[in-house]
Amino acid sequence: MLEKTIIGMATLRVLSGSIEIFAAILMIKFNQIEKALLVNSGLALVGPFILLLTTTIGLLGMADRLNLWKMVWILAGVTCIFIGIRK
Repeated sequence: MLEKTIIGMATLRVLSGSIEIFAAILMIKFNQIEKALLVNSGLALVGPFILLLTTTIGLLGMADRLNLWKMVWILAGVTCIFIGIRK
């Protein structure tokens, strides 16, 4: 039997992948660079949000197995990722 945490994380990743495929189909349908860049910019907002949600679900699922210091390190790592992708 799968854990609820795993199902939640996998569902978010399937949703994310579906959004990516839909965006690619839109780019092909529009067949214009300007519109393709607009769709791609929208994806830039979705990706980090999905990463944050998936990581949060995973951390909540492991909260009883991690000590506070490890949680701080994981959150610091995620924060570094978001700082690194800022424009």
